Amino acid sequence: MILEIKNLNKSFADHHVLQDVSFTITSGKAMGFLGRNGAGKTTTIRSLMDVFKADSGEFLLDGKPFNPNYYRVGYLPEERGLYSKEKILHQLIYFATLRGAEPKAAKESAEYWLERFGLTYAKNHKLETLSKGNQQKVQIAQALLNDPEIIILDEPFSGLDPINSQVLKDVIKESIADGKLLIFSSHQMNYVEEFCDEITLIEDGKIILRGNLKEIKRDLGQKRLRLVLSNLSHSNAKFNLKEIIKDIEVTEDAHTLIIELLNNKTKTQLLQELIEHKIDIESFANYEPSLYDIFVREVGEEHA
Repeated sequence: MILEIKNLNKSFADHHVLQDVSFTITSGKAMGFLGRNGAGKTTTIRSLMDVFKADSGEFLLDGKPFNPNYYRVGYLPEERGLYSKEKILHQLIYFATLRGAEPKAAKESAEYWLERFGLTYAKNHKLETLSKGNQQKVQIAQALLNDPEIIILDEPFSGLDPINSQVLKDVIKESIADGKLLIFSSHQMNYVEEFCDEITLIEDGKIILRGNLKEIKRDLGQKRLRLVLSNLSHSNAKFNLKEIIKDIEVTEDAHTLIIELLNNKTKTQLLQELIEHKIDIESFANYEPSLYDIFVREVGEEHA
């Protein structure tokens, strides 16, 4: 399946929240939908789910108009919406039947996911009696009821400890392997890097970057190197190198120097000059930006 969001616009009063938002998601791959708070992620997802009516634009699934009511869609919103005073199994069955499952199948699906997340013991407990992490697992379980074809997860790891995070990681990887169409939104960049082949970055209601994550990293890393030097202190190396070696720009992160080659300077030339100046090289490697680096570069460090 290929889901296309094309030229989506949405305003609230005189605030133009989404401005010609367009991107594509392909089944069997996870798409990381990124942006700072207020950038337009939630409004885009709610428009896709028909919670909000878009002012203009269209949603196409395999080239045909997409209506979420005609497909099995699992949606985990960032703002949780289960009933705190209802028994867990009862409300999961209720949500499954609302999505079209027969009562027997709804019960089987609810019990499967409670068992998968280690919550069988609590199936007759009220939601409010569980810890925050276990409440989150119930929220995730409701998104996975009825074997959804399309899965939308907004901050799914919020409140999970490392053991339960691993359980969810396994579930996400299985969903991707099963060919599900998965939209994954999180501020925890390490999870996005782990699961997502594609990313879409939204800022102030506009898409500012989209594409294959490996290709984006490769493109942004061109003509850049990551360098660690032994006989120059890290705090002074940035300034010393620029005095010694021409045609480079030097930036830094916590532990390494990031060298950008200018005026067609080659890696070999740089290496030769470092050796000539008797600079002790501890590490000399191609620079590949992390997703966090990419995010900061695109939205600005003050917003990241």
